[in-house]
Amino acid sequence: MIFVENFVKILKKNKVDFFTGVPDSILKNLSLYLENFSIKKHIIAANEGAAVSVGIGYYLSRKKIPCVYFRNSGLGNAINPLISIAHKEVYSIPLLLIIGWRGSPNQPDEPQHKAKGKITKNLLQLLKVKHCVLKSEKDLLKLKNLIKISYREKRIVACLIEKNSLKIKKVKKKNKIDFSLLRSDFIEKLLSLIPKNSKIISTTGYTSRELMQIRKNKKKTKGKDFYMVGGMGHSSAVAAGYSLNSKNQVICLDGDGSVLMHLGTIRTIGYLKNKNFKHIILNNNSHESVGGQPTYAKDIDFKKISIGLGYRNFFKINGKKEVNKTISNFLKRSGPSLLEVKIQSKSLKNLIRPKYLEQIKNNFMGSQ
Repeated sequence: MIFVENFVKILKKNKVDFFTGVPDSILKNLSLYLENFSIKKHIIAANEGAAVSVGIGYYLSRKKIPCVYFRNSGLGNAINPLISIAHKEVYSIPLLLIIGWRGSPNQPDEPQHKAKGKITKNLLQLLKVKHCVLKSEKDLLKLKNLIKISYREKRIVACLIEKNSLKIKKVKKKNKIDFSLLRSDFIEKLLSLIPKNSKIISTTGYTSRELMQIRKNKKKTKGKDFYMVGGMGHSSAVAAGYSLNSKNQVICLDGDGSVLMHLGTIRTIGYLKNKNFKHIILNNNSHESVGGQPTYAKDIDFKKISIGLGYRNFFKINGKKEVNKTISNFLKRSGPSLLEVKIQSKSLKNLIRPKYLEQIKNNFMGSQ
C-alpha cells in the first residue's frame, strides 16, 4: 500500500510538480488528491495522447519533468506522441508515466482488462521505456531512481501501479451541481420509446452496465445492444460505422468524457449525414465510474458544435418533465441528430457487468 500524500511528496522532492492525465479507477486517489488539495499544476486531459502532449509542452517551457498518468488501456492512445515526439531517438524529452495496471497477472479482472494487462510490460519494453512496479512505500525508492534516470538520460520512464495499491488519508467533499434526472430513469424511458428494431451502441462504464441491467430487470425488449466494455471515446465511431449499412435506427448512447476523448468523430458523423443516426450524450460533467473527477463538459455548447459540424438537429433535456416529449421528437427527426441529457452523478447499486461477450456480439448482429 502507498499513501498518495507520500507519493506526491516524493515527486515534489525530485522536481516533479506538474501533473496531467486521464482519470482511472486504479489511480483515482491520485487524481482526487490533486483535485481536492488545490494542486495548481494539474490538468485533466481529454485523452491519453493529449495528456502526453501537454506534458511535452510543459517540459519545453520549464525544463522540468511532468508526471503523466493514465490507465494501461490508454497506452495505445499515448503511443503516437511518445514515439514520434518524446522518444529518445527523436526529441529525447523526459517524462514520468504513472500507469494504472488493469488486468495485471494473478489479479481477477474483466476480459478487456486482462487482454491489455498481459501485454502492458511488453509494450513498454518495445517503446524502450524503463519501468518499475510500485506496490508499497518501500518501492518509492525505485520511483526516485527512475526520475534521476529520466533527468540524466533525457528519456521516458514509467511506473505501473496495481489495483488497491494507492490509498488516500482524507478527501474534501466536493460541491456538486446535480440535475434532477438519473441516468437509469432516462435509459428506462428511452427503451420504452425506441422503435422495435433499433440498435443501441453504448459507451463503456456505468452507461453500458445500467442499460444491460435495466433491460434485464424491467423486461425491456425493444432493440438490441452492443456494450462497449472498453475503447472509451470510440462508441460514436463504432455506431457511425454500423449505421452505414443498416436500415434500422442506430442510437449511440454516449457520455461527456467519452465524446470529448475523440471529439473529431462528431465531424465525421456530420459529414456522413446518415438519417438513421441518433447520438445521445449523457452529461454529468464527471468521470463518474473512476472517481467522479470533472470532464469540464458542464458549460460546453453542444448545439453550436454539433450543428456547426453537420448534424441536422439538436435537442436538450435538463429535467424530468421534458423527457418523454423530447425523446419522442428526437427519435422522429431525421439524423444525424444529437440529444444532450443533463444527469446526476449517481448510478444504480450492485451493477452487473457484461459477460459472454461473443454471445452479446452475435445477438446484436442477429437481425440486421
